[in-house]
Amino acid sequence: MNVPANLKYTKDHEWIRVEGNEAYVGITDFAQSELGEIVFVDINTVGETLAKEDVFGTVEAVKAVSDLFLPASGEILEQNQALENQPELVNQDPYGEGWMIKIALSDAAQIDTLLDAAAYSELIK
Repeated sequence: MNVPANLKYTKDHEWIRVEGNEAYVGITDFAQSELGEIVFVDINTVGETLAKEDVFGTVEAVKAVSDLFLPASGEILEQNQALENQPELVNQDPYGEGWMIKIALSDAAQIDTLLDAAAYSELIK
């Protein structure tokens, strides 16, 4: 499994990449492989401010629909528009083109409570 060292992770298999006061969020390589072929990403929280662990959307695969949980509190600034027509990007490139949302962080200190790559790797063994 691909677990990039520059990201932080949740026990629910989301990742977050912080860039200043903003961050990108998606699901991990492990999560997309467990879900299988992703057919739809539903995010209707753009413009909302959500708390850490709130549901910000859902991802639908051939075999299941799963909630997406926010790794840190913040305002949802945008969603990845490419996923509307190409949800399979989440399967193909979960840490790059398959990102799901961009947020403005409310409390950057929450990032320190997330799993690093080594701890997440242990979780998914």
